[in-house]
Amino acid sequence: MKLIPRPSEERGHADHGWLKTFHTFSFATYQSGGHESYGPLRVINEDRVAPRTGFGTHSHREFEIFSYVVSGQLEHKDSMGNVEVLNRGDLQLTSAGTGISHSEKAHGPKQVHFLQIWSVPTQSGLPPKYYTRHFSDSEKTDRWVKVVGQAGSKDVTDKREGEGPAPVHSPLSMYATILGAGNGLDGDAAVALKGPKAYVHVIQTSGYNSGRGDGTTVKVKSGSEEMILREGDGAYIRVDQEGERLKVINSGESAAEIVLFDLE
Repeated sequence: MKLIPRPSEERGHADHGWLKTFHTFSFATYQSGGHESYGPLRVINEDRVAPRTGFGTHSHREFEIFSYVVSGQLEHKDSMGNVEVLNRGDLQLTSAGTGISHSEKAHGPKQVHFLQIWSVPTQSGLPPKYYTRHFSDSEKTDRWVKVVGQAGSKDVTDKREGEGPAPVHSPLSMYATILGAGNGLDGDAAVALKGPKAYVHVIQTSGYNSGRGDGTTVKVKSGSEEMILREGDGAYIRVDQEGERLKVINSGESAAEIVLFDLE
């Protein structure tokens, strides 16, 4: 397994006042030939939207779009008639397919902090669909929870709401954990990656910081490969053999919220 760092301060970055955002991949005015996409992953934006502001109605097609809410409340409205306020622990997934329009705004008096993720579907012309799931802090504490899985998999249901992973029409799975200080996930507690690629990201939970990542510190390790990640940092992972497991250790002094993408 090969680990390639993606430091937080090297991500694309923009401060629009109402929106403070980081881009792992090329997006909007940030264009980087070395960071266009990774497997089916096309966008990982870490967004902070000021109270009662947000993204007005706009359209998408042929993308799988999902939002992972870290803090605050995210108000979603779309052309399919879905109106919902999402809270911490909620995951919303829109399969845009042949085309949808939606808006996303901070609901209430507080900023909303969320990850906005896009992936490329395996087929075009799919009918638009909308899904929501909730994953509590307690069920994510010190264990990986699969929050997004491939549509049609035995552990994934096509219900608009419910338990288990939300279905995505891309060859990927997304996992999340809240790892306590000094704790680790190894052996059977680690995800057996199907590969050939994966991506890990440490969410910037301690506050907005456009410089070098601070907050907690996470060590990721596989065999002789080892890397230290701070908040906002990520790492590209090249999986040599199906079933390889990535060891993750929280070496900091506070809990770390981490997401992992297994890219087939």
